Amino acid sequence: MPEIAPARKLTRKVLVGSVEIGGGAPVSVQSMTNTPTADIEATVAQIKRLEAAGCDIIRAAVPNEEAARALKEIKAAISIPLVADIHFQYKLALMALEAGVDKLRINPGNIGSEDKVEIVACAAKDRGIPIRIGVNAGSIDRARYGAPTAEALVESGLDEVRVLERLGFEDIVLSLKAFDVPMMIRAYELASERCDYPLHLGVTEAGLAWEGTIRSAVGIGALLAEGIGDTLRVSLTTDPVEEVKVGKEILNSLGLYKKPFTLVSCPTCGRCALDLSAIAGEVRQRLEANPPAKPITVAVMGCIVNGPGEASMADVGIAGGRGSGAIFARGEMLRTVSEDSLVEELMKEVEKIRSDS
Repeated sequence: MPEIAPARKLTRKVLVGSVEIGGGAPVSVQSMTNTPTADIEATVAQIKRLEAAGCDIIRAAVPNEEAARALKEIKAAISIPLVADIHFQYKLALMALEAGVDKLRINPGNIGSEDKVEIVACAAKDRGIPIRIGVNAGSIDRARYGAPTAEALVESGLDEVRVLERLGFEDIVLSLKAFDVPMMIRAYELASERCDYPLHLGVTEAGLAWEGTIRSAVGIGALLAEGIGDTLRVSLTTDPVEEVKVGKEILNSLGLYKKPFTLVSCPTCGRCALDLSAIAGEVRQRLEANPPAKPITVAVMGCIVNGPGEASMADVGIAGGRGSGAIFARGEMLRTVSEDSLVEELMKEVEKIRSDS
């Protein structure tokens, strides 16, 4: 775990249900359902899985009135704040607000004339509901800004902000997403310089799980390391639970969140004489099934070069040998056991830490 988390830029505080965004609050992790929102049972079931994975805020698409009508029941069945994703039809935003959602995600420019934007803004303000303005590189006005650039993203976003500001609405979260990671990073850096609204980080349409995880970790992680960003969503073409796991791991890597456990394992090389991948996989599975009561670091190392040092720096750890391994806890080597006993002996030390909590 990092010794010191990055210092963060202080932004305005926005309240989304019970979750604070900005104002020094912890960086929250969001995701979006991919079930039909009108299918209440399936949507609630997916949200509960996301809650269990650590999702802080969930967003659902509202493409029609049937979806909008489902929001009230969905909201009543879940524990985390619900965001309605609205495009093109301002009346759906009003229906979502009536249903009790905790935030709207809109682009003022695509839900109609300014009088319709004003109706939505007034209704949201009356209920104390914030609005996220979401701008993507693929949706900027090409006639006005030309090809997408970081500057065009920021200007487009701030244009939308000004629409709401003219209406006296400032309970705003801003996102400026792009698939191009350097463009996305620069856009958020510029926005951070030019306004103090909380920023929702993300690399849009990041891709399948493997590529998208890397692309998101680079873009989102680089900004968080600069102290920029108040909430995030990792956008992956996969089960949204994976988005939450990746988001939490990005925060954990920077010391901005403490997972129940951090697993350190070596990449293996020709010196490794254990089936380390299987051992590390079983350790993770058992820790996930029964998480420690307090955050711990667990090291699973495959040889005597780096193994003893890394294992002794963790709360508990394994340093592998040939067909056997040493068990470490709290910086001390305790005993050497056979390979087939390593996981069980390691978990005994985890249990001792659990009982000491």
